[in-house]
Amino acid sequence: MLVLRDVQKTDLPGLKRLAAVLNTVNLPNNEETLEAIIDKSVKSFAGKVKDPFEREYLFVLEDVRNSLIIGTSMIIAQHGTYEAPHIYYEVSEREHYSASLERHLRHKVLSIAYNYEGPTEIGGLVVDPPYRATPDKPGKQLSFVRFLFISMHRRLFRPRVLAELLPPLLPDGRSLLWEACGKKFTGLTYLEADRLSRQNKEFIKELFPSSDIYASLFPDRVQKVLGEVGPATRGVQRMLERVGFRYVERIDPFDGGPHFEADTADITLVRRYRTVKLADEDFELEGDDVLVAAERESGRNRFRSVRCQARLDNQVIYLPARAKEILEVKTGAKLSIIPFE
Repeated sequence: MLVLRDVQKTDLPGLKRLAAVLNTVNLPNNEETLEAIIDKSVKSFAGKVKDPFEREYLFVLEDVRNSLIIGTSMIIAQHGTYEAPHIYYEVSEREHYSASLERHLRHKVLSIAYNYEGPTEIGGLVVDPPYRATPDKPGKQLSFVRFLFISMHRRLFRPRVLAELLPPLLPDGRSLLWEACGKKFTGLTYLEADRLSRQNKEFIKELFPSSDIYASLFPDRVQKVLGEVGPATRGVQRMLERVGFRYVERIDPFDGGPHFEADTADITLVRRYRTVKLADEDFELEGDDVLVAAERESGRNRFRSVRCQARLDNQVIYLPARAKEILEVKTGAKLSIIPFE
């Protein structure tokens, strides 16, 4: 059985192992960056970041049989502040017609925009390659746990939720849009710009063109990836669409990946969220497939969640003995659940 939990400082070696294998934008192979991400998350779960909308929560998925970290996912309580605005391109269409030439043309236009009181963002989804496409569905667990946590703490999050999806990238990890646009205006590589933007977004506002950009000026292969979802992210797109997210005609200014959004209250998993009490008896049969979580207010590891079969009886839940052991809960404990469908 796998356990989802809040990241701990002792997880740094496990995250470094994952980052060394993947070295993605979501999990950079940089120890200093990883330490900063972990520290922010630990303080956020503990409520030590005073402003709740400045909190960032990192979840890890652990294979408890060998104490191996096999994946991560994240919630950023508010993506877009006065100090670090949410920056994106609005995608629109402009029509032009010449009567003398009898020519009618449509152009895709990119307009840079800023949001200073942005939505909650879900991201940071990474799964160790050997565990992908396995019956445990680790990617789905890491996706769903974010909606479970948001449901448990609605007042800590914004009324809209954003997911920025990765577009098709070049084999070496470079972005076609960045090579055609961002690199020319900043002189930075895609990874350098992404790493810098985690701490400082000023260079984007100062160096990116403030005027509209006609995408028809880009090579065809660049135009084709604007707002497109990369092959490795299509499963995430389908999952988001099933629970209520839609493409909002906005893209990432670095790589052109599409932005999907939903009203928090309209996300199906949030609407189906329930709190229940743990029954004394164990349940070892086929039942409802759920993601169930327990929390504690102090100490390390304040959040734990597992996917398991359960039986629900009004406000009472019956769990397998192994699930109770991993959750570290006793009879009568308050638990939170969402369906795992």
